[in-house]
Amino acid sequence: MPLKLVIPGGSGQVGAVLARAFRSRGDEVVVLTRAARPAPWRTIAWDGRALGPWAAEIDGADVVINLAGRSVNCRYSDANLKQMTDSRIDSTRIIGRAIAQAARPPRLWLQASTATIYAHRFDAPNDEATGIIGGREPDAPAKWRASIDIATAWERALDEADTPRTRKVAMRSAMTMSPDKGGIFDTLLGLVRKGLGGTSGSGRQFVSWVHETDFIRAIEFLIQREDLCGPINIAFPNPVPNAQFMRDLRRAWVQTERARGRSGGLARIGLPATSWMLEIGAVFLRTETELILKSRRVVPKRLLEAGFQFRFPDWPAAARDLCARVTSCNSPPPRPRNSS
Repeated sequence: MPLKLVIPGGSGQVGAVLARAFRSRGDEVVVLTRAARPAPWRTIAWDGRALGPWAAEIDGADVVINLAGRSVNCRYSDANLKQMTDSRIDSTRIIGRAIAQAARPPRLWLQASTATIYAHRFDAPNDEATGIIGGREPDAPAKWRASIDIATAWERALDEADTPRTRKVAMRSAMTMSPDKGGIFDTLLGLVRKGLGGTSGSGRQFVSWVHETDFIRAIEFLIQREDLCGPINIAFPNPVPNAQFMRDLRRAWVQTERARGRSGGLARIGLPATSWMLEIGAVFLRTETELILKSRRVVPKRLLEAGFQFRFPDWPAAARDLCARVTSCNSPPPRPRNSS
């Protein structure tokens, strides 16, 4: 039976990945956005702070997937940090109110969180049971604490929402890799194609990610598994250091280009970037080096223990798939119905 899914903040890359996938399998998708614009699914305007006509869409929906929040790809100025915090907390609270007042509340609320909530570390992976919440690492810049404060406040707002008839899951998601323009993979591949896809900083920091196919399948799995609630890590089960991650991406692009009769160009070079070079570049790009230099060694223990099987548990294979799809006009992957 088709589902009705409401996706607040679904106008970005991750929202488009989910909306496209669920619509393609016959489900009804409604995206709540601050700037409604034409899309293959219904879009409804909201401000992320106050109840409005949009709340009627939640009453009777099967699933709410809240992705709302200002992008973290910016400088951590006081003004930007306030916007990042307020947009997450306000939207979570108002969705909780809409669910609480619904005559037929959704049975599941999937709330975006982030793998960044865990500590910057190299010694051991962070799972949901034994992972260390970050903010006190002696070798991490003080301003990284802001990201942890935002993430913990975000999850606290979810916990405080009084929705006894709705199961709640905090999705501690790693970077979702898809070939969509403007996404993280597009950005990384752009560096590789310019010859700049080498090691970042020491190259020791772990990179956590998830292929869009497995991200979609994980969402389907969480919808089906009514016994799962609370924090859930959605990430590739075997994170690798940055140096290896970028090397595998360069090789995947060169292999893809050679299959098309091309040399691979500058991707074969992979110039490294030291930490101070990245700090200077981040100023000009209006972003922060935390997105590159923090070691996100996150593993999806609860998903694995529940029986979820990753289609792409290996970064080289995932990178080759994504590179091939970039060269074939961003065609979406086949939609598997079975999520186990």
